[in-house]
Amino acid sequence: MELNEKMTWDLSAMYKDLTAWEADFNKIRPAAEKFLSYKGRLAESPAVLREAIEVSDEFDRLASKVYVYCHLKSDENTADNKNRARQEKVEALLASLAETDAWFDPEIMSIPDEVMEKFLASPELAFYKRSLLELLREKPHTLTEPEERLLGTLGDVLGSSDKAFEMLNDADMDFGSIKGESGKSEKLTHGSYRKFLESPDREVRKRAFKKMFSSYRKLRNTFSATLDGTVKRHVVSSRIRHYGSALEAALSSDNVPAEVYRNLIATVHNNLDAFYDYMKLRKEVMKLDRLDMFDMYNPLLPNCRKEYSFAEAVELVKAALKPLGDDYAKNLELAFKQRWVDVPERKGKRSGAYSSGCYDSYPYLLLNYNNTLNDVFTLAHELGHSMHSFYSNKTQEYHYADYSIFVAEVASTTNELLLFNHLLETTTDKDFRAFLLGHLLDEIRGTIYRQTMFAEFELLMHELSEAGEPLSADLLCEKYEELNALYYGPHVKPDKLISMEWARIPHFYYNFYVYKYATGMSAAIQLAENLRSGDPEKREAYFGFLKAGDSKDVLDIMKDAGVDLSTPAPIEAALKFFGKIVKELRQELKK
Repeated sequence: MELNEKMTWDLSAMYKDLTAWEADFNKIRPAAEKFLSYKGRLAESPAVLREAIEVSDEFDRLASKVYVYCHLKSDENTADNKNRARQEKVEALLASLAETDAWFDPEIMSIPDEVMEKFLASPELAFYKRSLLELLREKPHTLTEPEERLLGTLGDVLGSSDKAFEMLNDADMDFGSIKGESGKSEKLTHGSYRKFLESPDREVRKRAFKKMFSSYRKLRNTFSATLDGTVKRHVVSSRIRHYGSALEAALSSDNVPAEVYRNLIATVHNNLDAFYDYMKLRKEVMKLDRLDMFDMYNPLLPNCRKEYSFAEAVELVKAALKPLGDDYAKNLELAFKQRWVDVPERKGKRSGAYSSGCYDSYPYLLLNYNNTLNDVFTLAHELGHSMHSFYSNKTQEYHYADYSIFVAEVASTTNELLLFNHLLETTTDKDFRAFLLGHLLDEIRGTIYRQTMFAEFELLMHELSEAGEPLSADLLCEKYEELNALYYGPHVKPDKLISMEWARIPHFYYNFYVYKYATGMSAAIQLAENLRSGDPEKREAYFGFLKAGDSKDVLDIMKDAGVDLSTPAPIEAALKFFGKIVKELRQELKK
């Protein structure tokens, strides 16, 4: 089938052709050498330090654009060796140039305290004062220049286990086909798997589940080796940099205390009863003695299952985001007019969905759209990321534009909740209303409960590795199965294959990323209500968050927006909201 160009992203907005890309690629080394010329001079004056920071930003900005372009091209077709080769070419060059900035942080930190105090008070460095203070906070964890240079040079090599997982999972894995609802053979892929799990036919769900995880089980030792390699890298890196743990190291850049992570897990543990109540409700509605893990995504009212063309999804999302105001709506149109979005699933294309880009590109979106309601929510979610990037890049200078991943999931999840409320308020169908309440519960289940389970598993993996325990396939399966049983409770008796799910989760390679989904959803529940209230001050506070970039610490940015994530209160409130929706759904189903 011929690919409709309008349904793909327009990367020519970054580079009109590969010749233009190659020209920028060839500028990277000279830019690095220009930056390197400041070595040994940073303590000369505030003006020299400012110039060095500006030249460093120029180098980073160029390298980012060159890299992002080839990574997006590679993701269009991961099986295209030429695309992959260009990406590896950039990665290898940047690794070889690691010494370019390995000296920079140590040299800044070597400036005597009394001199640095005067520098920070100077007008020349006023704009950069925040980032310099952030850097100095990391002084105990910064190595000598030769050590930093060595680690930088090894960066590409140390990422090999991540690359091996990506190629195995996205390019080499073949799940074959299963018999679908029509009775005909249908291809099982990462993208279609969710669609099969939403089928009202339990046998279809079961076949997809067994086929998927049987495929992973055949390669269980390979997947455990790649994951073990990545976790070991995190652990060793944290030790080299004198952190108390891999968790502490991962959270350090955001200035987020480890207690925030652990409090999330503890708060969810204390609110599992509401989750168990939802599992009980699903079991009763589906008339099952016990649920299995392939009974988690199918709608409780299967006759309400709807499909949406991509055009319909776009119009739904636009309508749902109207509480964000006219300026947001105007800029949202650019995503479709300028072709930020790559829509259809196809062989070789990277699985899943994401928003990606750089300061000098559109905030691109990759989808694998399959016409489900979940895909409509994914569109709203990824647009939340991209519009966050749009406003941050538009408002902040390059130096402070790249917002932390900690806050990244807030805008995306707020968009999802606004879509949910729009659908709920515009339907006159009582069954569809119940369907939507079930969908909201599944979103919160997946984003707070499930991601917290992932976060706990990730913490456990790192703690085991820190204790010298190799992460064998048997150990990973055992620990994953135990956690799954704890979180899903007495109304679920899963197929043993669920113990292989860890092998399928790419986020376990992202170094303590997944907890941010849970904190993000908790914040979004409150922020969506603020936006729906129509209060202009609350909307302005939300736009302050969208525009903030990295101009403040993440916990301060969220506090300004109206959510204090330094305490368990937003998590507690979100889980109480979940319990309330369970009760509402129970009442709706009685009708």
